[in-house]
Amino acid sequence: MEQGFAVSVFVGTSLDGFIAREAGDLGWLVSRGDAAGGDMGYGAFLAGVDTVVMGRATYEKVRSFGEAGWPYDGKRVAVLSSRLAPGEDPRVTVYADFDSMVAGLAAAGAESVYADGGQVVRAFLRAGMVQDMVITTVPVLIGQGIPLFGPVGRDVPLIHRSTEVMGGGLVQSRYSVER
Repeated sequence: MEQGFAVSVFVGTSLDGFIAREAGDLGWLVSRGDAAGGDMGYGAFLAGVDTVVMGRATYEKVRSFGEAGWPYDGKRVAVLSSRLAPGEDPRVTVYADFDSMVAGLAAAGAESVYADGGQVVRAFLRAGMVQDMVITTVPVLIGQGIPLFGPVGRDVPLIHRSTEVMGGGLVQSRYSVER
């Protein structure tokens, strides 16, 4: 990869393709996730990345968990936002646009990047930078919300690697992006 880093996605989605309700509520995900028992591999996944990239809405959601709930200690965290003030939170680096973020991560020596949040995932897909995805589908229809996928400007062929049925009826599938 030209940038020198790999980009991965690890996300939960409703059966109808939403990652959160329109106002960012994740209750439908958390309640079903508890029934699955365990973190569904998220801890091991997170241990394998050195950098987390998210958009402002995802950042605000994670920040709402409080200091004790910040899950990214020891990780480089980039927030892609044109509205968040740089330097406001010393735990994160704010980038106003995708290209400057990619250049900044490459310059900082990022090797393994976790793309989190619908808009960020779509931006990395549009750029052809996603290498693999773990998508956990929760057996619930929420009808409307924030979609995981949307226009990316082209087909993105995937290679199915595995699917596992987990507790609570969750289904986790792993894909590689075909090059």
